[in-house]
Amino acid sequence: MPTKRGVIRFFTFFKRLPAESRLDFLPALKVLRDYDTGKLKRDFLAGINVALLAFPQGMAYAMIAGLPIEYGLYGSAIALIVGMLFAGSHFVVLGPTNATSVLLLSTFSTVGMVTLVEKASIVPTLLLLVGLFLILGAMLRTASLIQYVSRTVVTGYIMAAASLIIVNQVQSLLGFQFGEGERAVSFFDVMRLTLEHLYKLPWESGATWYPLGLGVVTLLIYLLLQRRLRFLPNVALTLVLASFAHAFFTGFLGFENRVEMLASPAAGSLQITWPQFSLEQFRMLFGTALALALLCVLEGLSIGKSLAARKGLRLDANQEMFSMGMANLGCSLLSGMAASGSLTRSALNASSGAATQVSSLISGVLCLVGVFTLGQFIGLVPKPCLAVMVMVIGVSLFNLKQYRMVTRATFSDSVVFWITLVTGLFFALDFAIYVGVGASILLYLRKAADPHLVEYGFTEEGELQELEKRQRSDLEISIVHVEGELFFGAADLFLEQIRRFCADPNLKVVILKMRNARHLDATSCMALEELIQFMRQSEQHILVCEVKKDTLRVFKKSGLYELIGRDNLFPDLRSNPTYSTARAVRRAKEIVGGKKTKVSIYIDSLKQKKASDS
Repeated sequence: MPTKRGVIRFFTFFKRLPAESRLDFLPALKVLRDYDTGKLKRDFLAGINVALLAFPQGMAYAMIAGLPIEYGLYGSAIALIVGMLFAGSHFVVLGPTNATSVLLLSTFSTVGMVTLVEKASIVPTLLLLVGLFLILGAMLRTASLIQYVSRTVVTGYIMAAASLIIVNQVQSLLGFQFGEGERAVSFFDVMRLTLEHLYKLPWESGATWYPLGLGVVTLLIYLLLQRRLRFLPNVALTLVLASFAHAFFTGFLGFENRVEMLASPAAGSLQITWPQFSLEQFRMLFGTALALALLCVLEGLSIGKSLAARKGLRLDANQEMFSMGMANLGCSLLSGMAASGSLTRSALNASSGAATQVSSLISGVLCLVGVFTLGQFIGLVPKPCLAVMVMVIGVSLFNLKQYRMVTRATFSDSVVFWITLVTGLFFALDFAIYVGVGASILLYLRKAADPHLVEYGFTEEGELQELEKRQRSDLEISIVHVEGELFFGAADLFLEQIRRFCADPNLKVVILKMRNARHLDATSCMALEELIQFMRQSEQHILVCEVKKDTLRVFKKSGLYELIGRDNLFPDLRSNPTYSTARAVRRAKEIVGGKKTKVSIYIDSLKQKKASDS
């Protein structure tokens, strides 16, 4: 049966891959075989440090996304534990991040989910799609394709996301909420609605000034700790001290409690959450899930590659992509959030001396223990205090060094950055990712698809230089070096340049040297077909030499082999690189009938070849 044959081919495809290209479906087992107490000590220390950071960050990221606090806490723990089982290294520490959390927030606004119940209902399905996209991408070895997406896109997206994070926390800081009919999809939507509510607030009463003052106290505590005790987990410590400050203000100084407190995770809140296998929901979430998967890969792999390079090691991008996919599947089933590679937690894990992926396992277990033992105390943390910490995290995302680099390096980088940033401010963030990636790829194709052919020849002084446009007085055979990418983006431009060279009636034969031509596709084959037909109408001829096996295979499959003719096509010979061209020149002389001809050579402007009479 065809379906059975297709399934067999699907699985045997991965078995035929080289050993270094295959995914390892449980690399944690290899790590444990060589594990010892020395590695355990290093991993345990790193695990504690990461857990102390991941716990308060999980709360903050859940607040950013507009989800219950436990989603961030469980998401951090599950992503760390599941990701560890399938990760190929310890350089990428998984969990909720700023970028993925704000994209979740944007998604809820886009699809009209307002209440916590509505938001929580679509999270499992969304994460299921994200996980499947990442796993399929890893199995198809697509992680390397991310190199064609400019980091400028990520920079523009993060700045738009940071702006949305900051302005969206004003509600929690001052104690108001948008109404059910007030949809805030973009930064400017949130800004407009926030200004409208600020105008309506009762500024003459303490109901507004107390939470604002508590937020200022929280900020001062954090700044003091960062200045004096940077080595401590200051996010968690700030929330503890700010909560004590609030208790002091209300219990001893008589301030009326005018702030909303965080909700403690309910008992039994960690439970299996089944995705809804609804075609309507799949259609609604497909685009966002794809954007989330792309963002996870861009964010996680860039972090991992940077940390691995510092150690002189290579990161298996597809293995890490597979790990992210499995982590998102785990989060979809256990009340978690979207999992990506965290810059802060990955850097802390590396600087703390982590030896293996076991450090992530330790961090995840400690986070779970923290939820079950300290979860009841989360209800003692005022919402404005966490809102201020979320704002601090948002401000930290504005990297002025990267901003200067992407806006000054090249014009195309600047264009991509501003397109992504402006789109992210005015529209939903998942749409901004697609627009930024599209602009990045288009500019890349524009650069890659710009072949430039120049004619060289000898002057009267015997020097080889670029020749100006001229009318040929003698019959001529031209050898054209086709070098570089000849895919769909370059095909038409290449065809147009060759046509201009062939406009002279004295040019009788054109020899295409194809040794360095790469990535021929159907578009380039059709362009070559049009070139052959165009030249034959003008009683001109085209020969093709130095044809490699992969190019010859494309010619045969597309039908160009028969159109060019066996006598006019000369395969490349590795043992004698010039033999193919010599045969083509001999064939060209046969075509012109032995008359005196001049051989000119067209090449890339960075190279130099000679022209001669024959």
